[in-house]
Amino acid sequence: MKLAIVDYGAGNLRSVVKAFDFIGQDCVITSSKDVINSCAGVVLPGVGAFREAANKLKAAGLWDHLKAEAKKGKALFGICLGMQLLFDGSTEFGYSEGLGLIEGSVDGIDTGGKPLKIPHIGWNTLLFNKKTALFEGMDYGTYVYFVHSFSAKTSDENVTAFTDYGVKTVASAEKKNVLGTQFHPEKSGEEGLKILRNFCNMVKHDNFTCN
Repeated sequence: MKLAIVDYGAGNLRSVVKAFDFIGQDCVITSSKDVINSCAGVVLPGVGAFREAANKLKAAGLWDHLKAEAKKGKALFGICLGMQLLFDGSTEFGYSEGLGLIEGSVDGIDTGGKPLKIPHIGWNTLLFNKKTALFEGMDYGTYVYFVHSFSAKTSDENVTAFTDYGVKTVASAEKKNVLGTQFHPEKSGEEGLKILRNFCNMVKHDNFTCN
């Protein structure tokens, strides 16, 4: 089984690939539709601005292709900005359309009026809303690593975990074969590696049950 790590000029690819290599998972960095087609699952990393990343995916000819592959049932895992792109759109620098694979929007972090720094950078807890296969073997309150200024707003039925940053903030979301984490599992130590292993097992066994 091989995973495609999408290279569209906006991803934090090196650390993602190193993490998958560490757990023994075969993966390939690619911007090729044919390679993506040949892989069992797709990982969409990303750092930076939503609109720029969306434009880069479109320029690479991958925007509609990723949507089509996901709608056919292929596993698609977005990390950080990659997760944000899974939603309907973002208000960062004006409204930009997202992939529309999970209902919801991406807006500036709301800290509930508390004097917390934006961007949110550092370790924070996972507060599970639904315990799905992605978090198999993990405890409520596990710490993971975040770097973001915007966060998703979506129905609770799509949210698998929150974190507390002044208010409940979406940390992860899933809809069938489409998954995302706002935090960086590849930078979250052994617990993050556990998430990546769980994702690989979900792909291998076609174990997608959320929604």
